[in-house]
Amino acid sequence: MSSLKPVFTSLREAQKRLALQNREQKDEALRAAAAAIDRDRRAILAANAVDIKKARFDGMKEALLDRLLLDKQRIDSIIAGIETVADLEDPVGRVKSGWKTPSGLFIEQITVPLGVAAIIYESRPNVTADAASLAYKAGCAILLRGSSAALESNRALTASIRAGLNAGGGIGDAVALAGSGSRDEINKILRARGCIDVVLPRGGREFIRQVVENSRVPVIETGEGNCHIYVDESADMNNAVDIIENAKLQKPGACNAVETLLVRREALALLMPSLAARLAKKAELHCDAESKAAIINAETRCRTGEFVPSHKGLVIKDAVEEDWKTEFLDYVLAVKTVRSLDEAVNHINRYGTGHSEAILTGNIGAAEEFCRGVDAACVYVNASTRFTDGGEFGFGAELGISTQKLHARGPMGLEALTTIKYRINGQGHVRE
Repeated sequence: MSSLKPVFTSLREAQKRLALQNREQKDEALRAAAAAIDRDRRAILAANAVDIKKARFDGMKEALLDRLLLDKQRIDSIIAGIETVADLEDPVGRVKSGWKTPSGLFIEQITVPLGVAAIIYESRPNVTADAASLAYKAGCAILLRGSSAALESNRALTASIRAGLNAGGGIGDAVALAGSGSRDEINKILRARGCIDVVLPRGGREFIRQVVENSRVPVIETGEGNCHIYVDESADMNNAVDIIENAKLQKPGACNAVETLLVRREALALLMPSLAARLAKKAELHCDAESKAAIINAETRCRTGEFVPSHKGLVIKDAVEEDWKTEFLDYVLAVKTVRSLDEAVNHINRYGTGHSEAILTGNIGAAEEFCRGVDAACVYVNASTRFTDGGEFGFGAELGISTQKLHARGPMGLEALTTIKYRINGQGHVRE
């Protein structure tokens, strides 16, 4: 642990000082960090271009390259996210509840920082700024360990953030990057019990499993997103096509993109031809026999009035069992026919990852039954799963999407990096 031990020590000392700062001090430092990123955007974009060139040379697929890419708009978004976090209420020092005991003691439950966090994440440079700003506002020091694919981007962003925090009168040492690119860094972080208070892994199923099984440090799981949309026969089919297209194509490499579409048998003829026409040349479908037949046997009138197959230009493959288990993170959508809402719920609870699930329906009773029956952090009615995001939820940014049930669940904002302390006031009380 020699190479990271000084970093662990520095983070612990920085967190002790950070915990004493008030909201105004933290907010001023965060705004200075945002200004530093704005000032350094040319260097950050140049560093990102190095990562993109290397990733493309290594054969990274386009949907994943999009997660790695930074441009002017994404830098603007990173800056806006930090400024939004600065505008949020301080999560530290809030009195959650208070009561007086029969003995006359007054007990208060107050929020305090979790301490020193470590986040291990994939090729998303924006996570560097999101995690750093949320941790700082929550009074936590944080160790950032991004993937080697984003190494140069993360180095540039972290340098700007640390410099900005210092320039704003804050504590730059509260943010550190495990920046060697060595895989051994992960093992050192997972063994750092007593140095690191919590680990937040972001990545695929196998990576999360390895972290949970090997970590000596408490872990908040941010699981993969094998997300589903269920369409019943009462849904507005025009809206359904728009929602499914958005959930699949708007950002297919995101964990909240839909991977499997479940269609009530009675809705197949109403939905599938239009959906196939919309997705043609944009995505491929892995269909079961009934949904495939609903596409191939249908015809759609084109603008000239001529009838053409709705699936013209669409790649259709026969679905296999493995498709129901797969987070594609690509322009691929699995489609399965179901005979009832119960069958849809059972399929989701069997193959889903507890992330984000949706029902498209005009039946209030069906929507309520779906929401009760599905076991997931986020359940949508007539909306795209793409909204599972800290920014969209009003958190400014996010640490990840927790799919576990203890402490934090769903998009994790400031609250996820706090715990509680009991403050007890007496007047010379002694216990009999």
